Amino acid sequence: MSDRPDVLILGGGSGGYAAAFRAAQLGKSVTIIEEDKVGGTCLHRGCIPTKALLHAAEVADTVRGAAQVGIGADLSKIDVAGIHAYKDSVVDRLYRGLQGLVKAHKVEVVRGAGRYAGGRSVTVDDRTLTGRSLVLATGSYARTLPGIERGGRILTSDDALQLPSVPGRVVVLGGGVIGVEFASVWASLGADVTIVEALPRLVAGEDEWSSKQLTKAFKKRGITVKTGVSCRSVVETPDGVTTTLDDGEALEADVVLVAVGRGPRTGDLGLLEGEIDLDEKGFIAVDATLQTSQPGVYAVGDIVAGPQLAHRGFAQGIRVAETIAGQDPIPVADHQIPRVAYCNPEVASVGLTEAAAREQFGDVAVVVYDLAGNGKSQILGTGGGVKLIRAGKDSGPVVGIHMVGERVGELIGEAQLTVGWGAYPQDVAGMIHAHPTQSEALGEAHLAMAGIPLHAHG
Repeated sequence: MSDRPDVLILGGGSGGYAAAFRAAQLGKSVTIIEEDKVGGTCLHRGCIPTKALLHAAEVADTVRGAAQVGIGADLSKIDVAGIHAYKDSVVDRLYRGLQGLVKAHKVEVVRGAGRYAGGRSVTVDDRTLTGRSLVLATGSYARTLPGIERGGRILTSDDALQLPSVPGRVVVLGGGVIGVEFASVWASLGADVTIVEALPRLVAGEDEWSSKQLTKAFKKRGITVKTGVSCRSVVETPDGVTTTLDDGEALEADVVLVAVGRGPRTGDLGLLEGEIDLDEKGFIAVDATLQTSQPGVYAVGDIVAGPQLAHRGFAQGIRVAETIAGQDPIPVADHQIPRVAYCNPEVASVGLTEAAAREQFGDVAVVVYDLAGNGKSQILGTGGGVKLIRAGKDSGPVVGIHMVGERVGELIGEAQLTVGWGAYPQDVAGMIHAHPTQSEALGEAHLAMAGIPLHAHG
């Protein structure tokens, strides 16, 4: 054990362990300080377990609709304990694999709650570790609303992952990614779901077209959507929980999920005392290389203002490790990081929204290709579409791609290459997409934007 590694990392989540593995590849000695388990929120309480639940929900929907494709099947039981066992088995397998990678990279893991001690040092219990470089990667926590305390029937996403039964009625406070994903799961498993969102639309950070498509699909599924209204109070009763909205409406439910986003875990780490600059929302201020106000101290992931995405933190961890090793990695702009909400239907996007593109470029061109014209989408029975945005009316690259539909998250890789490399519509239109696949919808959309639509009416 060394108290003076080349790279010291506080936090073993996606950003922290990515920095550790890349630094080790580059010949650095590395120590991670982690109070829980390597893998962080994403592996243990976020991305992986929620997507396992969403897959279980997808299976339930498939069984429920089996007769439509000539298969005799009945959804006779929702075995919540079995769903949790499946979910936990996925997490356990990935965790064992990650532990093996930690050993393979010869990364030391120190168990305990670390606290910043100034400079490039962190204390754990009575031990002080100092790195030649320090990477802060402490992640985020589930936020709540003022006056609403977690407990009992009032849940955060962490609690929802362990709920022992499917509630009959659910109110979801928050229509962002976390809110719509859990709403989708519960609706598929048979719950009566209402989403309350204070902003004018669901997934408000996405393109307005995507929000409208998702809202339409959710309502078709029987999910009640209330936007533009805030929550006044949440009161637990002997038989349930009552949510009162600002307009006076009272919603009765068995549980309430507070899904109003995640905050940076920076409050109790000694950062301000150690003269690490934070912004007004508690995020760590960094420069273009992700270095903080203290030389040799870097920050990655959810504690850096911007999209709170595991793959963003992972990429930042790699980038910081390469910077520490003397390389000059090219940063990726936040808007070029792919985003996916894994609800049913999925919402996937990369690049600028139409509003942001108009603000930046003035004139833009927009094409929407309806998945009704895509053979594989018809086989799957999904609606939705692909929306392209290009800079300029008749010229310029594609600067935004937005998709709504079942499984469209699997198309985001090609979409990211298109936007990230500044491709023109004709560049993608000339590519051959296998038939029948949903990727053809991307090809058709680019054909339409290039002026040669083949499966578009009108």
